Amino acid sequence: MSLIPSFFNNRRNSVFDPFSLDVWDPFKDFPFPSPTIPRENSAFVNTRVDWKETPEAHVFKADLPGLKKEEVKVEIEDDRVLQISGEKYVEKEDKNDTWHRVERSSGKFMRRFGLPENAKMEGIKASMENGVLTVTVPKEEVKKADVKAIEISG
Repeated sequence: MSLIPSFFNNRRNSVFDPFSLDVWDPFKDFPFPSPTIPRENSAFVNTRVDWKETPEAHVFKADLPGLKKEEVKVEIEDDRVLQISGEKYVEKEDKNDTWHRVERSSGKFMRRFGLPENAKMEGIKASMENGVLTVTVPKEEVKKADVKAIEISG
C-alpha cells in the first residue's frame, strides 16, 4: 500500500523525498495559474532530475534540452547540498515575425539536494551530453563507531 495519496498519480514528488530541498507547489497540477510560477515557464523551472545510488557513487541526471554547459552551474553549498541551476533565455523577437504558438519553456531553474553522509565531497564530476547533465558524486565508506563490550560485574 502506497503512502502517497492517489491524487499525486503515484509520481515521486519532492514533498515525500527526504533528500530534496525543493519547495513543493501544491497548485502546480491544477488548471489555473500557479501563484508561485508562471504557467508558461513551469516545465523548465520544474526541471526533472533522476537520482540513483550505485555501489560507487550517487548519480544525478537532469534533462536540460537546449542549454549549453556554459549556461548551467553545479555547486556544492554548506558542504552537503548539491545545487544545479541555470537559465534558458527567450528567443529574440523580430517585429516582422508572426508567432502562432509558444510552448518551449524559458526562465531560471534551480534544484537542490541534501547529500547523505556517505557522499565524498572531493572528486565530484559533471558532464553534459545531448541536453542531459550528469553529476557523479563518489561515495566513501562511512566509518562505523567502534563498539567495545564492557563486562558487567556482579
